[in-house]
Amino acid sequence: MELIYIFDDEAGRDTLCIRGDLYKYLIKVRRHKKGDELYFRAKQNLEILHRYKIESVEPRSAELSLLFSKKEEIKSTKSLHLGWCVIDSNSIEKVLPSLCETGVERISFIFCDRSQKNFKLDFKRFERILEASMQQCGRSTYIEFDTYKNIEEFVTKFPDVNVFDFCQNALQDYSGIKRVLIGCEGGFSDKERELLSSLKTFRLDTPMVLRSESAVAAIAAKILL
Repeated sequence: MELIYIFDDEAGRDTLCIRGDLYKYLIKVRRHKKGDELYFRAKQNLEILHRYKIESVEPRSAELSLLFSKKEEIKSTKSLHLGWCVIDSNSIEKVLPSLCETGVERISFIFCDRSQKNFKLDFKRFERILEASMQQCGRSTYIEFDTYKNIEEFVTKFPDVNVFDFCQNALQDYSGIKRVLIGCEGGFSDKERELLSSLKTFRLDTPMVLRSESAVAAIAAKILL
C-alpha cells in the first residue's frame, strides 16, 4: 500500500541495504520477500516518497534497488491547532497516534492553573511516537509542538481561539473552527474563565463528562474527519 512507508536516512540512494531491527521487522515480521516493493522516506526530506524493490534476501540482510522517487506530501486537507492545557504525559502519549492519524497540525501545551507543575513534556519522545504513527497512516508531516506558560499568554497570541468548556452551546457546525482551547482535568479555574469570557465557547453534544484526552480526540475527529 502506497501510503504506508518506512523511515530510513539513506532513502533516496540507488540501493539500500537493510540489516538489524529493520531487517527483522520487514522480513521476519511483515514477511516481505524478493520482488516485493516498499516505500521509504528520509526524515530530512519527508515530502519525497521513494519506491524500492527487494532484489535479494540473505540470512541477515536484504538488498533493495530504487525504482523511482516522487514528491508526495500526505497531510490533512483541513487545519487544526489545539491549545491543550498540560496533563499527565502518559495520557498525552496514548492519544498522540490518534491525533497524528486524524491530521492535527499543531499542539500548544499550556500550563494552566490546574495543571500539575511537576508534569514534564518530552518532545523527543513525542516525536518518536509520531514517527511510528506516521509510517502506519502515511502522514508525511510532523505535528508541531510548542508551550505557553499560561492561558493568558496563549489567548493574547491567538484571540480567535474557540474554547471547549462546560456551557449550553452544544456545537453542531464545526466547519469554521481552526483553533480550539481545551482544559486539563477539572476544567478551567474561575480566574481563567473570567479571562475567557469574551471568547466563543462550546461543548460536545453528550451528557457524559469527558477526560481531557478524550475531549481532544473527539474534537479533532469532529473538525477534521
